Amino acid sequence: MLLMQAGLMGVFVAMDALLFYFFWELALIPAYFLCSQWGGERRIAVTFKFFIYTFTGSILMLVALIYIYLTTPGHSFDIAAFYRAPVNTGKESWLFWLMFIAFAIKMPVWPLHTWQPDTYEQSPTAVTMILSGVMVKMGVMGMIRWLMPVMHLAFYQWGDTISTLAVTGMIYASLIAIQQDDLKRLVAYSSIAHIGLMCAALFAETQSGLQGVMIQMFNHGINIIGLWIVVELIERQFGTRRISELGGIAQKSPALAILLVVVALANIGLPLTNGFIGEFLMFNGIFATTATQYYIVFTVLAGITIILAAVYTLNMIRKVFFGEPNQLTMGGYSLRPNETVALSIIVLLILAIGLYPNLFLNITRETSEFILSQTDITTFLKK
Repeated sequence: MLLMQAGLMGVFVAMDALLFYFFWELALIPAYFLCSQWGGERRIAVTFKFFIYTFTGSILMLVALIYIYLTTPGHSFDIAAFYRAPVNTGKESWLFWLMFIAFAIKMPVWPLHTWQPDTYEQSPTAVTMILSGVMVKMGVMGMIRWLMPVMHLAFYQWGDTISTLAVTGMIYASLIAIQQDDLKRLVAYSSIAHIGLMCAALFAETQSGLQGVMIQMFNHGINIIGLWIVVELIERQFGTRRISELGGIAQKSPALAILLVVVALANIGLPLTNGFIGEFLMFNGIFATTATQYYIVFTVLAGITIILAAVYTLNMIRKVFFGEPNQLTMGGYSLRPNETVALSIIVLLILAIGLYPNLFLNITRETSEFILSQTDITTFLKK
């Protein structure tokens, strides 16, 4: 677990393309062994699929990084040299797709998402928390730091195509989540929908959208980990994750129900929670963009997923926590002090960021302005 976290940290702090790739691969190796060693019954097949998907994307990205390295003055992997690399415009599209596929697999973006629900379901909950709370953000961060500024022309040209994939994935994942009876798979498909919105907001290429993505990366990590903690507590106590087998937990465990409801409402994006801030900025960025002529269509279709998110989230809360307790849940669940502290910290962060988002807006403003200055198509064409 510590080795995987070291790889993840390296990915986020690397300012050298070779180091970035090294840590990108390093994070995969311990994740593979954690899932295959301590996962569920189908862990071997599922983990192998996860490894093949991610490793294939990594190889494609390596080809793109080496090509860009060869075009840089002085042959450098430094991020500043990559930003100044005179990539041939005729070859920029295929370089863009080589890098985008690697990031899209990790996020994941539809239709490259199929490894994610199975991996989340079969992995130990502690590993799933790292995969969904941190590892998927590697793809989002890679797009912000390494794809937008380096492949800015192709990023603009393929914006409509990628946004279509992202919005399609949001609706698809939301509809599938409504049908789920397994708590882990429901949360997994919910995560795909949220990541799809981040992807669409990135390709809007607006400051509002970019800041929303940066803030939502952090917020999504908080909210999704809160949901995983509750799922783990329920499975540990009652021996099942099946929604149809649970019910009435709120009558016996009101504290757990209250904490879950706050986390779940933040996951929907209710005002005064952290989820609302990021989603509002991203929707505003998509609607205000000039990078696509289909901005209204993308905004409306993405907005539908908010309603769908409310459907599957509130339905899950109603079935699992309300109604009459059954024979399985009659005993309820008493939160231990460490569990109460962990969930309380998450709830406090949700409310604090929702009430005072200016702290994160100040942190992300300068970075978003710099990234967008590197992707200004008008400036590029003048050059």
